[in-house]
Amino acid sequence: MHTTAASAVELASAIVKGLGAEDRVTVAVCPPFPYLSRVAEVLLGSRVALGAQNMYPEKEGAFTGEVSPTMLVDVGCRYVILGHSERRHKLGETDALINQKVRKALAAGLRGILCVGETLEEREANQTEAVLDRQMRRGLAEVNRSELKELVLAYEPVWAIGTGRNATPDQAQQASAFIRRTIADIFGEEPAQEIPIQYGGSVKPENARSLMAQPDVDGALVGGACLISDQFLAIIRAALPG
Repeated sequence: MHTTAASAVELASAIVKGLGAEDRVTVAVCPPFPYLSRVAEVLLGSRVALGAQNMYPEKEGAFTGEVSPTMLVDVGCRYVILGHSERRHKLGETDALINQKVRKALAAGLRGILCVGETLEEREANQTEAVLDRQMRRGLAEVNRSELKELVLAYEPVWAIGTGRNATPDQAQQASAFIRRTIADIFGEEPAQEIPIQYGGSVKPENARSLMAQPDVDGALVGGACLISDQFLAIIRAALPG
C-alpha cells in the first residue's frame, strides 16, 4: 500500500527504461489497484508485465469493494499475487479462499503467484514443512497438472517480511527444495522441475544474488526494495546469468 499515481508512473517508467531490451529475466510489477491502468500505459510495448496484488474469486456480482479477475485482465494484468502472508495473517484469508482465487485466476487467463510460508513460531516449532505442505495441497486443490504451467510459487517466510531479517540462502534453498518435492508428489516430476519458485522476504540488492543462486530458487518476490528503482533494477541484474 505505497505510491501515488505520479510516483507509481515514475517508478514504472524507471524500471522500463532500466530493463530495456533485456529478455533473459521475466519481470512484473504489481502496483495497488487504483494505479493499474496508469502503470499499464507506461508498460505498453515493454518487457515488464503488469500484475495485481490480490483479487476476489468471482467474475462479477454484489461484492462491494472487491476486484474481479476479469477486471484485472481488462486493464492489462498478466499476473496476480495470491495468498500473500499479509493477507493470510492480517486479513484472515484461509487456504480454502486462496484455493478459490487460484482456480478463478487460472480460469480467467491470469498467472497466479501463490505465496506460502511459515511464521516464526511455526519455524521454531519445527513445523515449516508441515505448514508448506498444507498450504500447497489446499491451495492447489482441484488444479489440473496442465494448469500448473500458469502458476508461480513464492516461498515467503512470514518472519522475514518487512522485518529486515531475511532467510539465509541455505534456509531459502531448503524450503524451496521441499516445495518442489511436494509439487512432484502431487503433480509429477516434470511439472515440479518446470514451475518457477521465488523467494520473498526482505530481498535486497546485497542478498539477491546469493539467494537466487540456489538451485531451487528461480527468482524473487520483492517487497520494499521495489519502491526504489535503482534497488529493484539491481535485484533484476542479480538474477541474470553470469
